[in-house]
Amino acid sequence: MERSDIRIVFMGTPEFSATCLKALADAGYNVVLSVTQPDKPVGRKHIITPSPVKVLSQELGIPVYQPATFKAEGSEDEIVNAQPDLIVTAAYGKILPQRVLDIPKSGALNVHGSLLPKRRGSAPVQRSVLEGDEVTGVTIMKMDAGMDTGDILSVAEYKIPENMHSAELMDELAKVGADLLVKTIPDYLAGNITPVAQNSEEATYSPPIEAAEGLIDWTGTAGSVHNRVRALSEWPGAYTFINGKKLKIYDSVLADADTEGKSAGYILKPDKKTLIVVCGTGAIKILTLQQEGGKVLPASDIAHNIAEGTMLG
Repeated sequence: MERSDIRIVFMGTPEFSATCLKALADAGYNVVLSVTQPDKPVGRKHIITPSPVKVLSQELGIPVYQPATFKAEGSEDEIVNAQPDLIVTAAYGKILPQRVLDIPKSGALNVHGSLLPKRRGSAPVQRSVLEGDEVTGVTIMKMDAGMDTGDILSVAEYKIPENMHSAELMDELAKVGADLLVKTIPDYLAGNITPVAQNSEEATYSPPIEAAEGLIDWTGTAGSVHNRVRALSEWPGAYTFINGKKLKIYDSVLADADTEGKSAGYILKPDKKTLIVVCGTGAIKILTLQQEGGKVLPASDIAHNIAEGTMLG
């Protein structure tokens, strides 16, 4: 079967998904329908904005379907009418009921941003960074009605650089996943892959990030603070308090500093443009920050306004 003969319904929403969709289109697969989340308000002005998958689909001339849910009877009719051989999902954002998974002749595949069964759930990339994983990856699995519980078809590992933020990691995993997806589909359809059941005893979960998780605990290790900064820099932002006002920290590095006798949260200033914060163990250097009511700025631009010995937290 030629790639152009394979009718695919693609389901996804963010940039991660759009990267996978573009790879399918570039590889010559016949994507007959894109299913994505409804347009949503974005930013302070709540401007109604289409998802990256919708934007790309319109550019590629692919019909778009945006159901609010698949709970209603007949909500899957658009997919049925597309007569897909295969459904491919990547960060769609909702669990699909079995009646949707049963529509395509060859089942449904999912591109998941972790090495399953580790980090099932909706925030595997952010939690990999938050919890200090050194290695993560992408799994292509055959979907079932559970949350990331389907049989594994293929995997690709990715080593996480020490200072990489979750948004950057998401972009890299999207490329890895898109490439793996394009390579996996032909072997899967040809019956050359033996699906491997997940060992649920080894499963870990990655629930959605909550805003309160941005609060920095300076009594933790420098590594844990640095991980929080780079994991949550896109949203909600790692934050602390300075003189009673909120201070967001968007970028940092581990610092080699003499912290002896200094309490966690103590600011060291080896020079006028550098802010180093003592942690429970070790220290971090702040690179980018945002004072309450202010703009996101390099720490070097405002370090002169902050005295050594100022306490954060």
